[in-house]
Amino acid sequence: MTEMRFDHDQLIALVQMKMPFGKYSGTLIVDLPEPYVVWFAQQGFPAGKLGEMLAIVYEIKVNGLEYLFEPIKKGLKSSGC
Repeated sequence: MTEMRFDHDQLIALVQMKMPFGKYSGTLIVDLPEPYVVWFAQQGFPAGKLGEMLAIVYEIKVNGLEYLFEPIKKGLKSSGC
């Protein structure tokens, strides 16, 4: 079993990154519906940073770890980011 490790800066970047194209353009990638992220996993993630971030979001969503984003989202909102 592979252990997943995420650093705080990586999670912050995930909470701030928006989907740049498609049906969910402008949606934070952490807020994308799980079936959409699963579809990307089956089709192949895009190349580059977006693909890397979507792959991380996929792992987090399919493992039920979305709760990791909530304190970060709240912290960013309260700091005005």
